[in-house]
Amino acid sequence: YRRLVIHALQFRKISKLIDYLLFRVKSTLFGEIAELHLFIVDRLSVEQYFTAIRAVGVNRLSIGLQSASSEELRALGRIHDFEDFKATFAAARRADFDNISLDLMYGIPRQTVASFERTLREAVALGPEHISAYGLKVEDGTPFGRMGKSLILPDEDEELEMYTLCSEYLRKTGYTKYEISNFAREGYESRHNLRYWRGEDYLGLGVSAHSYLDGVRFANSRDIEGYLCGRDIVCERAEIGADERMTEYVMLRMRLAEGVSESDFEELFGVAFDKVYGNRLARYIDGGYVVRTEDRVAFSDRGFFLSNYILSDILDF
Repeated sequence: YRRLVIHALQFRKISKLIDYLLFRVKSTLFGEIAELHLFIVDRLSVEQYFTAIRAVGVNRLSIGLQSASSEELRALGRIHDFEDFKATFAAARRADFDNISLDLMYGIPRQTVASFERTLREAVALGPEHISAYGLKVEDGTPFGRMGKSLILPDEDEELEMYTLCSEYLRKTGYTKYEISNFAREGYESRHNLRYWRGEDYLGLGVSAHSYLDGVRFANSRDIEGYLCGRDIVCERAEIGADERMTEYVMLRMRLAEGVSESDFEELFGVAFDKVYGNRLARYIDGGYVVRTEDRVAFSDRGFFLSNYILSDILDF
């Protein structure tokens, strides 16, 4: 199958855009589209637009909830509250969307384990088909980054408790963790994201879009005017060498609950997985952070929480 991913905020133009794209490229480039995905943030409960985009083929929505706490949403600078979110979700259901994903966050300002548990309960009560839960990462140069020590966040132990709670509660309520931050009811895994994590080819369309085709990674220009005029459409291009491809394969596959198939790895790279990574992985397997079965190596729940550290250690990045 093929998929086309569209991220947009301006719903007045989205129907025309989708119609154009489907007409111009569906038959020649993509074939039958299995997943046409729209990402929605903040206060966008406009039912007629949901009806319009559903009619032209959008069949999956991601809606950014982040938290069911108004106080936590304000701390994140969001303009919506939980009532706005519920109205948006209800409008999407009335427009016949039966594949909706919610985005949650943990480790955010003013959040406690108890408040995160309430967010999880409220999210599950809505009955979405997919839930993503991301830990807050504070980057230099961002508003949170500039706050320094005045920014009060849950500590690492509390974050681990939140992540563990999330994994266990969603499992008990019918959601399978198929990736470090993503949980789905059976058959509702994100198809386009699975392509990235499995190291498969993908094509990005539009300004700043990134692509990976036949071992070449490239990115489109960030200059909107130049892109529209056809100047320097591709601003970055890099052929991925064998060593880098191997590293990326392990890094991305280990994000998935299915982990790395040792037989697939050897078929792709001509060397046994254990020969390359066995010694470095041994202590993490002994510590219960990585699980090894007959043909697969994957993170345990404990290992998922520390995956960045573990992968940087075994992959040297």
